[in-house]
Amino acid sequence: MRPEPQRAVFAPETNRGPAAGAGRPPRQKSVIREYGEALAVALLLALFIRSFVVQAFKIPSGSMIPTLLIGDHILVNKFVYGVRLPYFGTEIVPVGKPRRGDVVVFIYPQDEDKDFIKRVVGVEGDTIEVHDKRLYVNDQPVADPHAHFAEGEDGRAVAPRDNYGPFKVPPGYIFVMGDNRDRSYDSRFWGPVALDKVKGKAFLIYWSWDGGGRWARWERIGELIY
Repeated sequence: MRPEPQRAVFAPETNRGPAAGAGRPPRQKSVIREYGEALAVALLLALFIRSFVVQAFKIPSGSMIPTLLIGDHILVNKFVYGVRLPYFGTEIVPVGKPRRGDVVVFIYPQDEDKDFIKRVVGVEGDTIEVHDKRLYVNDQPVADPHAHFAEGEDGRAVAPRDNYGPFKVPPGYIFVMGDNRDRSYDSRFWGPVALDKVKGKAFLIYWSWDGGGRWARWERIGELIY
């Protein structure tokens, strides 16, 4: 049953005294309630930002040296590759896809309780090869300014680290490698990464600590990640 629309009802004035409660100050919220509401809003905002906008991560290994060092704390843009439902990975707002050269955080395909960070070297449709540590994409050698070789570029060849492929990246996947090529466990060993497992693009070092004698690496704080 649909309620009837409310109508204004007018009554004649009377000479009655002041209404009960007239003149009382308006009831104010308790301090506890105000703090509780502020805390709830702050928690919801933080959850929203962490789930859809920006998330912080710490670098625990040297696979991205020299771009990222152990003890770097970074911020990752989660919106740049689209909005996904937390825990499900379903894309609800498409924005963009990873491109070659992007440094991305993703769920490790062989253990989904772990997050990895690597650089994208191939996108869907690309053919990836490594010959004597040199990277080839679509049969062409590529400029690789971020690559670092701890054992030197002419060291003892180890497969599949130094000689790999050819491998064609399937639709919906990316191929990733660590900048520290001789010390990186990456797509050369366990294959490509599904796009729905990518959490976002690393863009800023907001804190860096070497855990040793120096308390902080001040010169790294605020560096953009390329």
